[in-house]
Amino acid sequence: MAEEKITLSKKDRQAVAWRHQFLQGSWNYERMQNGGWCYAMVPAIKKLYSTKEEQAAALERHMEFYNTHPYVSAPVIGVTLALEEDRANGEKIDDAAIQGVKVGMMGPLAGVGDPVFWFTIRPILGALGASMALSGNILGPILFFVLWNVIRMAFLWYTQEFGYRVGTEITKDLSGGLLGKITEGASILGMFIIGSLVERWVSISFTPVVSTVTQSEGAYIDWSSLPSGTEGIKSALEQYASLGANGLNVEKVTTLQQNLDALIPGLAAVALTLLCCKLLKKKVSPIAIILALFAVGIIGRLLNFM
Repeated sequence: MAEEKITLSKKDRQAVAWRHQFLQGSWNYERMQNGGWCYAMVPAIKKLYSTKEEQAAALERHMEFYNTHPYVSAPVIGVTLALEEDRANGEKIDDAAIQGVKVGMMGPLAGVGDPVFWFTIRPILGALGASMALSGNILGPILFFVLWNVIRMAFLWYTQEFGYRVGTEITKDLSGGLLGKITEGASILGMFIIGSLVERWVSISFTPVVSTVTQSEGAYIDWSSLPSGTEGIKSALEQYASLGANGLNVEKVTTLQQNLDALIPGLAAVALTLLCCKLLKKKVSPIAIILALFAVGIIGRLLNFM
């Protein structure tokens, strides 16, 4: 008679989901979220493996490097639960396969979490709660707290369950089929969002003056000819509305940054981001890159170049 298949119950998965909320509880600079991840996996490991040796081995393989957005980590842990369950039931799934799935999913998904949760959902809920609070309604902060946690916990649970369900399909084709499609789709989405936010996150301004042109009469506000009192203020505002910022000065000054923005807005920011990515790919230390950026910024400021 075949041995009974070991299956993670809903209670077991709920225990993992609850612990997974504390993913960043032992964040460290060496392996980042590995401690929180391992802590979340403990209920499943105890259920799937009966001997101390097997449990210790499972804990050890989940102490490897792991880092992603704490909420979009839920589908990753769901897939991992399915992989561990199949491994415990005799499937040929080694440590490298499990770690490969984690790494393949955590990177692309990390770029999705910040824009969705930190830059969209939380600001919207915060604005709603703040507007109610400003009107004297005590439900404002309560509403924010309740809605945020309901959304957060529901997302963690249901995406973990989704990952757990599709995890079995991934184990059937570890050579790249479904996993390749998942990671490719997540990569495209994550890179698209990160690319759209580069200009917002990375700010570079080159100050060297490229040209200085004296503007013709009528292209700038002649402050000496303005009438006195409120009429002068009104006239200045009307001219500014029609001429724009260039109308404030007799000379039109064009900087290097303005030329770059006219060519491709955010070009310098994208170039710097790609350079940092290339350096990281060549195994250059992130600390060295950060220090170099500090040095370039300080020197550029002192030389009046940035």
